[in-house]
Amino acid sequence: MTVKLNEKAFEHAKSLVRKGQTAKDERDDWSEHAPTAAEQNAYLDKHGWQDYGLWFLGVDTEMDEDTKGHYEFPYGDFRRVHRCGVISAESRAAQYDHPDIQHALEQIHALLDGDHS
Repeated sequence: MTVKLNEKAFEHAKSLVRKGQTAKDERDDWSEHAPTAAEQNAYLDKHGWQDYGLWFLGVDTEMDEDTKGHYEFPYGDFRRVHRCGVISAESRAAQYDHPDIQHALEQIHALLDGDHS
């Protein structure tokens, strides 16, 4: 598996934070706030793979771009950046040794908790 930073998603996330499209939730809320499979499918049907991919900071280059398996490290609910999603993804990126993704998530986390919150 080759997972790398999704630069477009990184820029999208920073843009959403700067616009205030965030949820300042708690670390352990992600299990309740993460989009369900049905919500993901509905978003895909309406917006397509390109927009869907903007909500995932990692991409598995060995998987077809038009599959959910291609996209990893979600950070929001297709409307807002969730602090709990960023923290969860940040922890998983560190755990699975994806330093570029971890660093991007750390930057988003700092934006969320800093001047743009």
